[in-house]
Amino acid sequence: MKNGTQSTEAGNSPGGHLRDDVLAGIVVFLVALPLCIGIALASNAPPLAGIVAGIVAGLIVGPLSNAQVTISGPAAGLTAVVAAEIAAIGSFEGLLVAVALSGVIQIVLGIIRGGFIKSFVPSSVVRGLLSAIGVILILKQIPHLFGHDTDPEGEMSFFQPDKQNTFSELLQILSDLHPGAIVVGFVSLAIIYFWGRVS
Repeated sequence: MKNGTQSTEAGNSPGGHLRDDVLAGIVVFLVALPLCIGIALASNAPPLAGIVAGIVAGLIVGPLSNAQVTISGPAAGLTAVVAAEIAAIGSFEGLLVAVALSGVIQIVLGIIRGGFIKSFVPSSVVRGLLSAIGVILILKQIPHLFGHDTDPEGEMSFFQPDKQNTFSELLQILSDLHPGAIVVGFVSLAIIYFWGRVS
């Protein structure tokens, strides 16, 4: 009984799960690093911006949160929004100013207890926004799936710099097929689909 109590106390101590936490941190790092860089590139932002966002989310957002378990970092669902805003503002530096101002607004709303405003926004609006972003991401990645890649960093706006748009770009796929890209793409999709069923 004494040994069981000691092991429980050791497990509840800050360093009781140090080995497991270190291994988990390494795994999360290996997953998050390419994800952060990929999201930054898809957003037409510098790769370093994705790395910094991941570091800030892990080292600053986590300790400031009251939750024991947090998930924070660059979100793939916002790539279309960020890319469109960079195109509208004209520079990545301008986007940083806009993000800083939005952060100040959020802090002020938090101080004045303005969270009640979200009650006036129906959940269907949020779901519709996220669904629309998902559709945009899928349509934008279909040409890459078949190897048609006129813009290697992706272009999330409807009207693209190459005078094409999201739908006309799909019509160019058949004239620029790459078997290697097709094989890699569909094998990856198959792994994603069957991984949960097998494991």
